[in-house]
Amino acid sequence: MSHNIMEGRRMFFVGEKPWHGLGTELDHPATAVEAIEAAKLNYLVGQTPIQTAEGKVIPRKYATVNLETGEPLGIVGENYQIIQNVEAFSFFDVVVGEGQAIYHTAGALGKGERIWLLAKLPKDMVVAREDVVEKYIALTTSHDGLSSLKAYFTPVRVVCQNTLTASLRDAKDGISIRHCGDIKGKIDEARRVLNLSVNYYEKFEQIAKQMVNVQLNAEKVNSYFDKVLGADVTEESSTRLQNQKDTLVHLFEYGKGNDRPDVRHTLWAGYNAVTEYADHYRAFKNEGTDGSLRLKNIWFGSSAQLKDKAFKEAVSLVGLRN
Repeated sequence: MSHNIMEGRRMFFVGEKPWHGLGTELDHPATAVEAIEAAKLNYLVGQTPIQTAEGKVIPRKYATVNLETGEPLGIVGENYQIIQNVEAFSFFDVVVGEGQAIYHTAGALGKGERIWLLAKLPKDMVVAREDVVEKYIALTTSHDGLSSLKAYFTPVRVVCQNTLTASLRDAKDGISIRHCGDIKGKIDEARRVLNLSVNYYEKFEQIAKQMVNVQLNAEKVNSYFDKVLGADVTEESSTRLQNQKDTLVHLFEYGKGNDRPDVRHTLWAGYNAVTEYADHYRAFKNEGTDGSLRLKNIWFGSSAQLKDKAFKEAVSLVGLRN
């Protein structure tokens, strides 16, 4: 399988083996130091001027380079500032609080141009009697000039390992730091923002419990899925759209965890039908066999947007202001 993990298996994991089956397994929670060493992410990134084939230097443009391998990672402007992997991880340590998070997975993609780190926060949420949601913070950054350093909240439903995208108006969803300007000042502000994670998860739990209290009959669940898909799905609809709707209805009835008495036929089951579909069933253009492309799509792409829309429609149904 093509997995796009950086050569040398630059990754570690704790617990269940990831989808690609690669990386160094740790049998205990990792500190930030252990994470960067286990995932072999302690390489440095530098900048070098770009020249034409004739040796002429291109002004105000630089190549970022993996100093360990010599591989070029991207092209950036003169104001671009490198945030080394160790700096990004140290920032994360301060954000989550020393000893308060369990580092679950970290790794690098491609030639080392993108890294990620996922940490679990303490005190899981209990939405229904046996329906538990774990609290995570994810960090990702790149060295190719195409992405900021981002840290954001990503709840995960334990029963099916679905990521639950939830944009909350009254709670900060995360931060984004561009690779320019006053990096130290931006990181200080990011620490302040991410310290509001308790507020984020408290509000998410409140909304989730409201969803459990809303029953959906056949008419209401069909209406909900039509709004999520952005179309009134009828027999005349395209085969692709009808198949999507059929899959959602099936997952509403038989999706993982949706058969539990406290969850069955509720809005929470409807929302989780969408998240299970987006994470495990939905195909997207040019997916191929590269699992990292699916991961990127789930976290940042159209699957994340679909889940966010499902959450917003659910919030509208329970009558809460979001």
